[in-house]
Amino acid sequence: MEEIQSQSDNNRSSSSSASSPASRVPSSNFFYLRKPGSLRQPISFEDSPDWGDTDIDVRVDDGGDSINAATTPASPSLSKLNSRSFPSPPLPEGAVMARKIAGASVVWKDLTVTIKGKRKYSDKVVKSSTGYALPGTMTVIMGPPKSGKSTLLKAIAGRLHHSAKMYGEVYVNGAKLDMPYGSYGFVERETTLIGSLTVREFLFYSALLQLPGFFCQKKSVVEDAIIAMSLSDYANKLIGGHCYMKGLPSGERRRVSIARELVMRPHVLFIDEPLYHLDSVSALLMMVTLKKLASMGCTLLFTICQSSTEVFGLFDRICLLSNGNTLFFGETLACLQHFSNAGFPCPIMQSPSDHFLRAINTDFDRIIAMCKNWQDDNGDFSSVNMDTAVAIRTLEATYKSSADAAAVETMILRLTDKEGPRLKTKGKAGSATRIAVLTWRSLLIMSREWKYYWLRLILYMLLTLCIGTVFSGLGHSLSSVVTRVAAIFIFISFTALLSIAGVPALMKEIKICASEKSNQHSGVLVFLFGQLLSSIPFLFLISISSSLVFYFLVGLRDEFSLLMYFVLNFFMCLLVNEGLVLAVVSMWKDVFWSVLTLVSIQVVMMLSAGYFRIRSALPGPVWTIPISYIAFHTYSIQGLLENEYLGTTFAVGQVRTISGIQAIRSAYDISPDSNSKWENLLVLFLMAVGYRVFVFFLLFFRIGKNKSIHKIFRCSRDTNS
Repeated sequence: MEEIQSQSDNNRSSSSSASSPASRVPSSNFFYLRKPGSLRQPISFEDSPDWGDTDIDVRVDDGGDSINAATTPASPSLSKLNSRSFPSPPLPEGAVMARKIAGASVVWKDLTVTIKGKRKYSDKVVKSSTGYALPGTMTVIMGPPKSGKSTLLKAIAGRLHHSAKMYGEVYVNGAKLDMPYGSYGFVERETTLIGSLTVREFLFYSALLQLPGFFCQKKSVVEDAIIAMSLSDYANKLIGGHCYMKGLPSGERRRVSIARELVMRPHVLFIDEPLYHLDSVSALLMMVTLKKLASMGCTLLFTICQSSTEVFGLFDRICLLSNGNTLFFGETLACLQHFSNAGFPCPIMQSPSDHFLRAINTDFDRIIAMCKNWQDDNGDFSSVNMDTAVAIRTLEATYKSSADAAAVETMILRLTDKEGPRLKTKGKAGSATRIAVLTWRSLLIMSREWKYYWLRLILYMLLTLCIGTVFSGLGHSLSSVVTRVAAIFIFISFTALLSIAGVPALMKEIKICASEKSNQHSGVLVFLFGQLLSSIPFLFLISISSSLVFYFLVGLRDEFSLLMYFVLNFFMCLLVNEGLVLAVVSMWKDVFWSVLTLVSIQVVMMLSAGYFRIRSALPGPVWTIPISYIAFHTYSIQGLLENEYLGTTFAVGQVRTISGIQAIRSAYDISPDSNSKWENLLVLFLMAVGYRVFVFFLLFFRIGKNKSIHKIFRCSRDTNS
């Protein structure tokens, strides 16, 4: 590990903010990097790159769809820092190197993002930001919380929310073009992974969803992604674990989410907070891995809130934001000189990123106000002796008039002067292939996750066993009709209520769908088809096992055709109920409110199902129409009772007999038509389809309303705009 020390030089004076990078003078506090056993050598800011002499080497690969760019000359300070701090470990024998990734240059110019308020687009989250990212480099957007880091990253990637508007220009390889599918990857701050799959399985299914072609080709791509993110030791381990098996640490889980985007071999990779929820060791390992990925040619652009000194030394360029304002863009080491020129030199033995955020984070004003009477050994509690707002304005003004800003403008002019090779879209897997992949993946998940359907199967069996034993031995006399109606009502109502146990699992499925939809790996319709096809075997298993237990314990009519109708009716009831749960979960996306809503809906449907009061006697305006017609309990119970009592007779005394319909009139209202039970089954089928159509529109408008890639609103750059 590098040892960082500082030394004061009172004879040196700070250079002006307008001086060129080559003529910069180190501040009164600057850093030394020393390897064990070596002499101390100061980092000279005179080694900062001269932007005017920087050349862009652009060449097209054999495939014609990628661009490699490199900046020359490289910063001696930065290369020294990166090479000395973290030497590459020797590869073991037989190790396979990941293939090179062709990057692309990304430029954003005068980028402004406004968020829609109550009446108009008024709040500027990002204000006239300008910068660039080059292949083979790591460009970091740094700033305190709520400074606009993630918004700027999403604006560059074209993934802003529909409530935001973007003004400005984004160039990819010098052209104002959209980044086509497969040319870039975006990793959210919080990604949803499938814990019941191994790393290799998860990446393989992602490759099947994203890429066309043969299975063998996708396996090689997956192995490349595993090697690139240093996941070889974890490839066959479960991501999140299930039952008694332990999952991956948070650092490795984060690497898996990045590896999923590497399956497409993107030219540009956007990562929102790669060190989110990582400890210092995991953060360092993550950044070393990303540095290795950048060395393979990929263009890396990510956000970060704070970093250690070792992590900070791995960055190539930094874009420093505060309240949406760009306070600096350029080489990471030059940022230290920029702060020194503005009057905020980095104190001795303090991390550069800590110093930057300390100077521009307005939250520190509250701490200073609370601790204004505190003193430490060096005097004042605060090393910045002015208000944070004043510091931000000073840094912004210093940057605008500095040679750094002029050099960035010159570099952007050179990058956008002429168009480079256009990025080509990569083929997608077909819809039928995606449905098959999602179905098989969901089947595998459901079979491994015991909380998904296996626990529900056990609960259904226990509940059915309880109901069956309570209502056993009813016989087939006239006196048993009312009790048998109660048994069927309780069976349908309680099993429907028990389906709420599947809320967490379905919510996880929807989160996975939203994550894959945002990166165009999948779609809402494909997800619904895959979820339906994969759930059918488990729902049918639940329906046939529960129906057999209930049917024979209660003693319903002993005919095979009637038993099959009972199973089919209950299966349709479960299918409708599953659609209802999906609709509520899609609406709320929260476990507590989803469970509360489902319980309320189920209770209301049970009240209007015609058991507590015959359906024809219910109050008309609300309970009969529309609630009793919406409740699937009504059609399921009515169909089961018609299946049991149509065509039956009961003796009344020694001479008179009545039909089953007449016998049941006092307890429930059924139709005398022999086809009525099939009509009820058809209604259940249509309700199952209707709920899923409703879920499709819910998910489509909730997770599919992000703006198209790089759909930019341009405005005039006059003083009134």
